[in-house]
Amino acid sequence: MTHHLPAGKAVAGPYAVDVSPEGAGWGYSGLRVLQLPPGGSHTFGTGDSEWIVLPLSGACTVTADDDLGHDTFELAGRASVFDGVTDFAYVPRDARATVSSAAGGRFALTGARCTRRLPARYGPASDVPVELRGTGNCSRQVNNFAAAGVFECDKLIAVEVLTPGGNWSSFPPHKHDEHRPGEESVLEEIYYFEFAAHDGTPGLGYQRVSPSGPGRDTDVLAEVRDGDVVLIPDGWHGPSMAVPGHHMYYLNVMAGPEAERAWLICDHPGHAWIRETWPQQPVDPRLPLYTAPERSA
Repeated sequence: MTHHLPAGKAVAGPYAVDVSPEGAGWGYSGLRVLQLPPGGSHTFGTGDSEWIVLPLSGACTVTADDDLGHDTFELAGRASVFDGVTDFAYVPRDARATVSSAAGGRFALTGARCTRRLPARYGPASDVPVELRGTGNCSRQVNNFAAAGVFECDKLIAVEVLTPGGNWSSFPPHKHDEHRPGEESVLEEIYYFEFAAHDGTPGLGYQRVSPSGPGRDTDVLAEVRDGDVVLIPDGWHGPSMAVPGHHMYYLNVMAGPEAERAWLICDHPGHAWIRETWPQQPVDPRLPLYTAPERSA
């Protein structure tokens, strides 16, 4: 398996990125990135997967049709992933979905094979918990829009991580590739990257994944740029390093075979001690890059 997919390597049809479970060589997690021109639209069948339509840039209308009815959601979206929390739409399995955009934009479709069919729903930006994780140069921001315990899905877990330039995130390295009840869950994971440019110079970063044991031998050290994807079937993942001067964004998509939808991780034993230093340092003052909007009365 090729675990690092540079921008353009996972293009398929209308999608700038199309990672299916079959293409990734695993059972559950999927990601598509849809680029729409002004006035453009795209219709797809959800099949055996649940999907969240997440604006990366721009606004859109999402419709979901099935034998139970018709739902329409207007997503205000955002200018870019570095400008604000976005609203989103959940579309269930066994449905037909259409994404259309009057002004055009880019939209992530985060997906997971699932069993239960949940109702189509709108996720307001004001309901997205924005978490600051770590301190010092391990500080990062997590937009927990579809974290377990935040937004109901059957299998899908998805969050956004924003790392200020020069910082390390996904650190200490951690894994979720063994079934250990109450301690660790099995989750396949996709990282999708974008970077803030500076004076027209594109940003970049680095992603590390290292083997976690016999039969879990994923080994990646990749320079990542806008639109790149890293697939993580197993292994210690982290750090994710943002070069100085360029903020890094990544979208995490996770799913797996566990009966309980939970993000249970195990820290690398050689690096877990770093967490003990966090209370002694302030959070990076550049964070949060933004907060969720206030809930309307």
